[in-house]
Amino acid sequence: MAAEATGWWRPDRLAARRDKLAARGRILNAVRRFFADEGFIEVETPALQISPGLEPHLRAFATVLNDPRDSVAKPRYLHTSPEFAMKKLLAGGETRIWQLAHVFRDGERGATHHPEFSMIEWYRVGATYLDLMGDCEKLLRAARAASAPTPTLPRQRGRETVSATVSAALPPPLAGEGRGGGMRWHNREADARQPFERLTVAEAFARHTGIDILATAPDPARPDRALLAAAAERIGIAAHPGDDWEDLYFRIFLDRIEPHLGIGAPTILYDYPISMAALSRPKPGDSRLAERFELYVCGLELANAFSELTDAQEQRARFLADQAKKKSLYGETYPIDEDFLAALAHGLPECAGIALGFDRLVMLCTGAADIEEVLWAPVS
Repeated sequence: MAAEATGWWRPDRLAARRDKLAARGRILNAVRRFFADEGFIEVETPALQISPGLEPHLRAFATVLNDPRDSVAKPRYLHTSPEFAMKKLLAGGETRIWQLAHVFRDGERGATHHPEFSMIEWYRVGATYLDLMGDCEKLLRAARAASAPTPTLPRQRGRETVSATVSAALPPPLAGEGRGGGMRWHNREADARQPFERLTVAEAFARHTGIDILATAPDPARPDRALLAAAAERIGIAAHPGDDWEDLYFRIFLDRIEPHLGIGAPTILYDYPISMAALSRPKPGDSRLAERFELYVCGLELANAFSELTDAQEQRARFLADQAKKKSLYGETYPIDEDFLAALAHGLPECAGIALGFDRLVMLCTGAADIEEVLWAPVS
């Protein structure tokens, strides 16, 4: 379906995904109820930003803002995440905020990727990534329960039974369906009602590959590519020319570990090596690790969460390192949002934040194999 982004409006093609789109609406209602019950405020921030985000491998859509107030053409980007703007709101005094944002990433399209997609992002002040793990369990259970249509029970009128009409084209049943927790992707199943598995990155590597991943980083900030390459070779994975330590990490992870995560029950993969901290803070008591987790369901990555870094100086250093890496890999880079660093310097409170792919959540709840099955209209 992804290759046929035109003609998506045709009645037969719309009808084929209509039930999944109806489920999307029910899931969104459940998401809004969840955040309202938890005391969150729904916010909206602009998609047009000075910096789209500085993760080295992400490609952004660039444009120019022609502001009539000063007649200066300003380069701008469509955000890859609303993170910077939402953290500015936290620095301004908000304490529990969430957003359903349309975000944009160039060069990404496939069964689980789309150039424009919907992301749920939320932040808690005074919390850590442990609190967000609990949020994920409750949110997924609410979403899965809401995804199934509620059949109308027959009504008795004397000896007559009048049954309300229920769609004849319901999706195929999932394990634990009904108002339950069954989620499915590519013939893999997970029950969101079960306790979520909590697995550290080090435990995952040891279990599925026999590799001591932390031992390949004697200097945690500068992991040793040669040590990881030797460990990878022992399990039959060869390093490619130009691979650095992180490239090898993902080569091993995607081949040997990710397919096993979130099978039977969702998996929370946590405590990442500090070199992969992104915008997360170091773990108190173990400087080798960062307080970061990713959520996996049926082998599919669904969310990425941090206990947030609040040190503006350290954040600038990480941004500069990310810019240098992007420049070396792709010959370009994106600007730093100085206003974001000013917000951190002003005082970002201790907090935790997470981004969760809403379209993927709908896919898992409905058993969709392709992201375009759960989009009202794809990018043409």
